[in-house]
Amino acid sequence: MSESPPTAPVCYRHPGRETYVRCTRCNRPICPDCMREASVGHQCPECVNEGRRSVRPARTAFGGGAAGRHGYVTKALIALNVLLMLLSIASDRGGDAAAGGSGFGGLMGGDTPLTNWGSVLGRAFLPDGTLGGIAEGQWYRLVTAMFLHYGVVHLLLNMWALWVLGRSLEASLGRLRFAALYLIAGLGGNVAAYLFSSQNSATAGASTAIFGLFAALLIIERKLGRDISQIIPVLVINLVFTLAVPGISIPGHLGGLLVGGAVALVFAYAPRGRRTLVQVVGGAIILLVLLALVLFRTAQLLG
Repeated sequence: MSESPPTAPVCYRHPGRETYVRCTRCNRPICPDCMREASVGHQCPECVNEGRRSVRPARTAFGGGAAGRHGYVTKALIALNVLLMLLSIASDRGGDAAAGGSGFGGLMGGDTPLTNWGSVLGRAFLPDGTLGGIAEGQWYRLVTAMFLHYGVVHLLLNMWALWVLGRSLEASLGRLRFAALYLIAGLGGNVAAYLFSSQNSATAGASTAIFGLFAALLIIERKLGRDISQIIPVLVINLVFTLAVPGISIPGHLGGLLVGGAVALVFAYAPRGRRTLVQVVGGAIILLVLLALVLFRTAQLLG
């Protein structure tokens, strides 16, 4: 009686395919479609996925994810600002800004219905005759103002600065921490504008957040031991420009600078063992202080 020939092993994922290659990790037979190159031999897809789950994801020096190096948040912020600029131009259907000599859609600095709706404003009568402003409950202005601009030139200057500063900071901090820095710094600058500007003075622009990024870059780069000698002159030039050119919100720029610096200090010097907790609590405390200042200013204007 003759013995039956031994059967060839088949791929565990594709039973119809013969193979003599085995996964170096689980020793199961795998066909060419299932082979994943490893440091030694080949592995099956399940072992590769299991290995990825066991590998700790790369983190930055400040606890953020390494995906920040792609600059996705920076690009998204620029896209949002550009989109709102287009909407601002579209809202100027009556041509009021152009008739006022400030260029199409406020090219050289005019306001539009959208900026009238979303700029930082303490308490004043709006173009439609209604009483509005942050003191009248329009708190959304403290956020929307950092995404609106008085003209295309205003937008381009801020977006260039965001592109230069944002990518570096996002790579160092990670996406979530960079987004938090940008939003809190922008909010801080708008709160300062609300506090120290006249109640009928309207301000808008991403520069409140941009000045916060300047301060943060100094602190973050210093913490990493990098040279900051090239950053300081650029910041000084921007501060001189802020103080010398009429119509620029000095409280907004300086407020963004101080609040952005405060957030960066929390992120950079949080103790490693409780880093995320300290960063979250520190950011929350800064937000609570800003909230208290808004309530104080509102009580002043309504009192």
